[in-house]
Amino acid sequence: MPFLLRVELPDIPGSLGRLASAIGEAGGDIEAIEIVEKNTVDGRAVDDVLLETEPGTMPDSIVSACNELEDVHVVWISRYAAGGNLFLDLEAVEDLTENAHEALDRLVDVLPLTFRADWAFRVHRVNGIGRSTEGSPENVPFIELDRPERIEVDDADENVFAGARIDGNEIVIIGRRGGPDFLDSELARLGHLASLASSIARS
Repeated sequence: MPFLLRVELPDIPGSLGRLASAIGEAGGDIEAIEIVEKNTVDGRAVDDVLLETEPGTMPDSIVSACNELEDVHVVWISRYAAGGNLFLDLEAVEDLTENAHEALDRLVDVLPLTFRADWAFRVHRVNGIGRSTEGSPENVPFIELDRPERIEVDDADENVFAGARIDGNEIVIIGRRGGPDFLDSELARLGHLASLASSIARS
């Protein structure tokens, strides 16, 4: 069964090797790793690890094995519904450019994979929610956004959301059930992809 593990660890040689060994000993097999954020000030990194587990392996055992490593902290683990490779930003950009005539719709479609989120949708100032992925909330109002940011949605205490402006009248929102919170680096990436999709759609 595929799981996605988000882990914070020291950004020094050998850290990933120790992490991989701990995951392997606990019954996990790493399929892919993506660096989500690096903090050069405190010398730490946040990585997303896509892994498969052996039959009977509990995710808690993998979390415990990782947390036993010095200066390593598991931020979050959950089943990875996509069950495939991590969908990198470059692949998202390629998808948008290959489907320029529907770039804004494709933006919504690719964001859950790109950010390991559970849903994405566009909200228009006048027309309300437009394109949305399965499971998206149905009653989210338009929010004025000057920059990409974490946002709060009423009656969604267990979920986390982030939004970015597409243009003056439309925004895109992504969400995760139960976390983890969106990092500053993810907000920057979201803003970049939203801006790019808007530019492609206008060309």
